[in-house]
Amino acid sequence: KHNMKQEMQHTENFLKGLTTLTGLPYKKLQQYVKQNNPFNILEHPRIMEPNEKQLEKIGLLNEFIASYNLLKIYESNEKITFNSSTAAGQYFYALLSGMKDKERFMVAFLDNGNNVIETKTMSEGSVGQTAVYPREILKYALACDCKAVILAHNHPGGSQNFSPEDQALTQRIVDIFHPLEIKVLDHIIVGGASYSSMAERGSIPGHCKDKANYEPVALGAIPIAEKRNRFQNTR
Repeated sequence: KHNMKQEMQHTENFLKGLTTLTGLPYKKLQQYVKQNNPFNILEHPRIMEPNEKQLEKIGLLNEFIASYNLLKIYESNEKITFNSSTAAGQYFYALLSGMKDKERFMVAFLDNGNNVIETKTMSEGSVGQTAVYPREILKYALACDCKAVILAHNHPGGSQNFSPEDQALTQRIVDIFHPLEIKVLDHIIVGGASYSSMAERGSIPGHCKDKANYEPVALGAIPIAEKRNRFQNTR
């Protein structure tokens, strides 16, 4: 009983905070969480039928939470260093796990000690698809004089499996970067409550397969089963 009461108190504080920060009506939020998971409000904001201003504020709140999670992980270090797939996975999980309403593709540009020079969102799409522009990734890689990159994107449907498109995109980036002696160290997929690493699975391409191709790549046609499960996913 005590736990139940405490949980209700936390939920109430969460909803009041959401109302204050986003402008979503408190009564509407209260009504929604009687039957549904409160995290859905942040992860699938359109279910609350927000106006543009409210949607923008929810987006900012999600970015804030992701940044806060990252700062907590790395608070004692000035540099973020990826010395393992786990370090890269945790980093991108903090950035992408709260994003359930759209697909985002990110790249971390690293120096020769695998320290992060910059992490950039290269594209953002709908729930099931985003277009990735290899030319843009190359442009940033050359601008920050990086020695390696790590690719990452989320699967809003919750799957942690690499699709054929994910594999093809990784190979395409290797084809572009390998001749320039820039390593593609990993591709991280964030889905559901965890992530998976292409390097850990031993499926990161080590060599060029074709000559460099800069055409945009569409990522992420979602399998039917995932579409069905998408809104049932909780954190």
